[in-house]
Amino acid sequence: MSAMLTPDVCIVGGGSAGLVVAAGAAQLGLDVVLIERGLMGGDCLNYGCVPSKALIAAARAAQAQRSGAIFGIAPVEPTVDFGKVMDHVAGVIASIAPNDSVERFEKLGVRVLREEARFTGRTELQAGGHRIRSKRIVLATGSRPTLPPVPGLADVPHFTNETIFANRVLPSHLLVLGGGPIGLEMAQAFRRLGARVTVLEAATCLAKDDSELSAIVVARLRGEGVTLHEKTKVARIERTAGGIAAVLEPGGRIEGSHLLVATGRVPTVDGLDLEKAGVAHDKRGITVDESLRTSNRNVWAIGDCNGRYAFTHMAGHEASLFIRGALFRAPARLDPGIVPWATYTDPELAQVGLNERDARARYGDAVKVLRWTFADNERAQTERETDGLVKVIADRRGRVLGAGIAGPHAGELIQSWCLALSGRLRISTLASFVPPYPTLGETAKRAAGSYYTETLFGPRTRLLVRFLARLPVW
Repeated sequence: MSAMLTPDVCIVGGGSAGLVVAAGAAQLGLDVVLIERGLMGGDCLNYGCVPSKALIAAARAAQAQRSGAIFGIAPVEPTVDFGKVMDHVAGVIASIAPNDSVERFEKLGVRVLREEARFTGRTELQAGGHRIRSKRIVLATGSRPTLPPVPGLADVPHFTNETIFANRVLPSHLLVLGGGPIGLEMAQAFRRLGARVTVLEAATCLAKDDSELSAIVVARLRGEGVTLHEKTKVARIERTAGGIAAVLEPGGRIEGSHLLVATGRVPTVDGLDLEKAGVAHDKRGITVDESLRTSNRNVWAIGDCNGRYAFTHMAGHEASLFIRGALFRAPARLDPGIVPWATYTDPELAQVGLNERDARARYGDAVKVLRWTFADNERAQTERETDGLVKVIADRRGRVLGAGIAGPHAGELIQSWCLALSGRLRISTLASFVPPYPTLGETAKRAAGSYYTETLFGPRTRLLVRFLARLPVW
């Protein structure tokens, strides 16, 4: 048995959240132990954001070959070498992996233990042959895919996001269970790469997003040949000679060659023995307060494992809150009003703050909804990317409550609205900045400026201007 380790900070989990804490604490001169039982970099690097966006980029390149007619360029059906596509995906992961590697963190002074951790007391952990005692323990164990309770599903071969990027055979017909962000991103990507794709969604696709914006994305996917079945319940999954079949309620059957399950994720807390540390948790994750502290004052939970926000950027943000609050002892509280997210379909879909539905539920008629279409943006017209909408929610005093965008590069364009919410800027600030022309970024200014249209060009203002026009030149 090794001697007791007594670091200033002990982190369980080497994904996005844990690595940010480890790097920050080590560079501040603290003694840091990081425990990771799986792959460094966690879900984002190995199974999530990085491989999915690499696959989407390849699919976009394939789709571009089909879409040249509008520019006077003869369209062609691309020849897709799916094995090489997956080589590209693996290469992107490999190029980023050194940033998250054991070697890099050991050079920063972090002691990395490749073990499974479990609590043995309120401030003690066991990891392999190591005992660790620390006054500051950070749980950053992430989340994993969950399977819905569909009869037969567990008995047939299927993909999740943790396995699909190891596949090197293009499905002839991919069935996707789940019409959320992961399901639709993968559905469009595989369709563009040449697979037939059918999505089965029990409710409505992208149900957590603004319905006016999500409808733009859904229409594009249908236009590209993705078959979407919404409000469709799967009674059971069966194995067939050629693959799998989804049997529907109250009737119907859809057969495919492969199955992707994209119906959600659950926090990873198994094997931690949280009870021995007095850390409260439930099926939604580890319970934390707004400073991300658990029921044990010596333990914090950040990232997906606390069940708050399953986004990589929020994992990093929560890690920074831990550093600010626990290490610098400065005020650090999680603000749900500034949380953004994006779905990387084409067109993209991004949101920050309240959408129209939630704003009206909270404030009633005391909200103004501002819209600006991509069809009214000259840059979008030049690139023939006019399917899209900027939708901003403000109150009667000009305070920005939220914004959503469906359109090209929405994940980039939402950032001005992220700044507006985090900086508590008023709509006038967004209406008065000067963007370069022609850019998609002008949509922010135009949408914000529409807040003043009714007042600026209304009868009272017109009367005032006519009166001023009769006065001598000033």
